[in-house]
Amino acid sequence: MSGLVLVTGATGRLGKALLPRLAEAGFEVRGMSRSPRSGDEVHWTVADLTTGQGLAEALRGVDVVVHLAAAPYKGRYTDRVEVDGTRRLCEAAREANVGHLLYTSIIGADQIPWGYFRTKVRTEEIVKSAQVPWSIVRAAQFHEFMDQAFGLAARTGLMIADPGIKAQPVDVRDLADLLVRRIQAGPTSRTEDFGGPEVLALDEVVRQWLGARRKRRPIVRVKLPGKLGAAFRDGRLATHSTPTGTITWKRYLQERS
Repeated sequence: MSGLVLVTGATGRLGKALLPRLAEAGFEVRGMSRSPRSGDEVHWTVADLTTGQGLAEALRGVDVVVHLAAAPYKGRYTDRVEVDGTRRLCEAAREANVGHLLYTSIIGADQIPWGYFRTKVRTEEIVKSAQVPWSIVRAAQFHEFMDQAFGLAARTGLMIADPGIKAQPVDVRDLADLLVRRIQAGPTSRTEDFGGPEVLALDEVVRQWLGARRKRRPIVRVKLPGKLGAAFRDGRLATHSTPTGTITWKRYLQERS
């Protein structure tokens, strides 16, 4: 299969994993960024979701849009990028007769009472109502995100974990492979979950991280209070959906130790 694929958020963790895989699969790839970039296998275009500047040009001739752009936990700017920006992107995609808009969200976004997750749900609804054929993939927490979060937590001298919380961390390489397959299959008009190959208790995730990073920190097991903690303990960060990724948390840590 061939065609022109535009990737928003192309410079992020997932974008960097996805771009070469698209090229290897025979697609013409256009990466979108707010500043000029260059690369051998990717044609770069400059556009800004917060203003709409450059979007029409970025979408010219595009068959598929993979919408990865995100700005989590940045106050009003988050909505400017993810809500308002997605609305602008969808309108421009409709005008450009794009054949498939593939959006990435987060597992449990509609079941976990957390502000950023609500933002993802609002954005999902914009995609669904955009009059552009669509697919949504809700992914589990990325290995890199958890690695970074634990690194910051370790600076405090201890690690806090609710052992009742289950996690299903996923590798961006596995998710990138899935996205290529979904592009090849075409729009589904449905929302799909995608997680890693194993579901682990959060304290075990922390224990493996400490071992791989050769750090000695006490793990303080504390029950996260409120509705948020209850949703996490109810398994809302994990999924029974298949397929799953193949790269385990342990393998990821070993590769980077």
